[in-house]
Amino acid sequence: MTMSQRERRANGLLYVSRSEGMTEDRIRGKELMYDFNHLRPGEVEKRRELLGKMFGGMTGECWIEPPLYFCYGSHIFLGEGVYMNMGVTLIDDYTITIGNRVLIGPNVTIATSGHPVHPEVRMQRQIYALPITIGDRVWIGAGAIICPGVTIGENAVIGAGSVVTRDVPANCIAVGNPCRVLREVTEEDRVCYVRGRRID
Repeated sequence: MTMSQRERRANGLLYVSRSEGMTEDRIRGKELMYDFNHLRPGEVEKRRELLGKMFGGMTGECWIEPPLYFCYGSHIFLGEGVYMNMGVTLIDDYTITIGNRVLIGPNVTIATSGHPVHPEVRMQRQIYALPITIGDRVWIGAGAIICPGVTIGENAVIGAGSVVTRDVPANCIAVGNPCRVLREVTEEDRVCYVRGRRID
């Protein structure tokens, strides 16, 4: 039995995204995104209303600084208390699941999709999409890039500018390009917040 393009996407196979109503789904999401990005700073209630319409699901109050960029919106699922700073890009060709109390710095990119490497295959206009999962209480530093298929464990910290190509375990600090685990989060982090500066 032949799979639909949506089924191919769900199975991590190459698929054509300009079919089966996917283009219309993206336009719907981008219309909402446009409205969100053009609200005045004081229009907080309108912002909350649009957040409820833009995303696939939200389990509680979240705060997102515009501008925000995404493909569909409907493939993004947010936990309670998520904060995104300005300029975040969510390439949600497939599911992005973000846990509770996650902090996302400015200009972070979270991308579920990619293209085949060989140019002849790439020219067939097929893409693939792999889900991304970000655990509870993760902090992603400014300018980080999260690549397709990555899972970041709870309480992890991703350093600014990191390129995350593989899973990151829970309770650790990971940095660099490609991103690697630097160390675990320890009790020392409970008393010092940065470079030996003590929490008063």
